[in-house]
Amino acid sequence: MGRLSKLNLHKRLSKSEYEDKRSRLQLELLGAQQALRDSGRSVVIVFEGWDAAGKGGAIKRLVERLDPRGYRVVPVGEPSEEENARHFLWRFWKHLPPRGQITIFDRSWYGRVLVERVERLTPREVWRAAYDEINAFEEGLVRDGSILLKFWMHLSKDEQLRRFRERESNPFKRWKIGVEDWRNRRRRGKYVEAAEEMFDRTDTARAPWRLVESEYKWVG
Repeated sequence: MGRLSKLNLHKRLSKSEYEDKRSRLQLELLGAQQALRDSGRSVVIVFEGWDAAGKGGAIKRLVERLDPRGYRVVPVGEPSEEENARHFLWRFWKHLPPRGQITIFDRSWYGRVLVERVERLTPREVWRAAYDEINAFEEGLVRDGSILLKFWMHLSKDEQLRRFRERESNPFKRWKIGVEDWRNRRRRGKYVEAAEEMFDRTDTARAPWRLVESEYKWVG
């Protein structure tokens, strides 16, 4: 039984409980950000997970009370021609934060062992070698003083379908859904297999994965 199947997707808070907890945690985050400036360290946050699992919303709530001078959000899409001509980690190195700052990656270097694996964009021997490359990369970040936080946002297949349909029917959200989202959904079984191996191979003492139940918006 994999890690994802063990998650409790029925956890939820009332809206008032959620809002109280969110306000308290946002205040703590602001204090942590202010302390970070003088610590000589940096923070790197990675968000991965299913399409429509709420990565963007989580990032929005994470930063909405922070000092905007102290963080940067990096949305990760397809690599450019220039990036493809280099090692796959190169395009992430250039976005790493200086000391005292925070960088949040909306998707990340894990695309090598997720999308590129499932969609067969990268040869098997190349994506398999990426596990060790990623672990060495993250080990180097932490050893250099970075705090690395990795989150996987998880929701059920049924809830994902409901959110997809809502996005298609809402003109203000229609831009969030595309052909690739439906294609990825059809291959969910292969993505589960890839994600589970990713957790097994890259969940380390210095850079552990944190799996987040995202079935409901108000969860503690």
